[in-house]
Amino acid sequence: MILSQNIQQQLKRKSGSDLRLPSDIEFLALDIESQTGEHMGVNTLKRLLGFIDDERQARVSTLDIIARYLGYADWEVLSALDAKSNSGFDDAEGLLCASSLKEGQCVEVTYLPDRRVVLRHESENRFTITESENSKLHVDDVVLLTHFVQDYPLLVSQVIRGGLRMGSFIAGKARGISYHLL
Repeated sequence: MILSQNIQQQLKRKSGSDLRLPSDIEFLALDIESQTGEHMGVNTLKRLLGFIDDERQARVSTLDIIARYLGYADWEVLSALDAKSNSGFDDAEGLLCASSLKEGQCVEVTYLPDRRVVLRHESENRFTITESENSKLHVDDVVLLTHFVQDYPLLVSQVIRGGLRMGSFIAGKARGISYHLL
């Protein structure tokens, strides 16, 4: 199994490396471990990036580590968004990438039945909740997420409340979210 070009590009951006040399892959393995606290073998990464010709399927637990490193809740979430990307799902069709936002820019998210949150972009995939109505997210929560997708659930890989990691969070499971820039 080789990771899609989209996921490979995300790994390059996150690691700050072109991932062309064996030393780049070694650095990536160390960065993944330092960011997630989970070990990933260099040869496993080489297989997933196409450096080693091997037809073995990767374990879901291995793919989950990659997803968490990239800021997603798990492989299922990452692969679903990747499939949309590989199918030509783009910004014009309701996808807003966190990385495209400027620091301080705010996004209002609404979802059924009567939920509303406003997120202020802090850096990369990090947002602070500035307003919250009828949501389990609280004002001043810090959330990590990579995308807003119109009419799809909001997938938050981590909620940090008062310095404590609360875990992942999904908003709008039933009918998705609506968002707009403020």
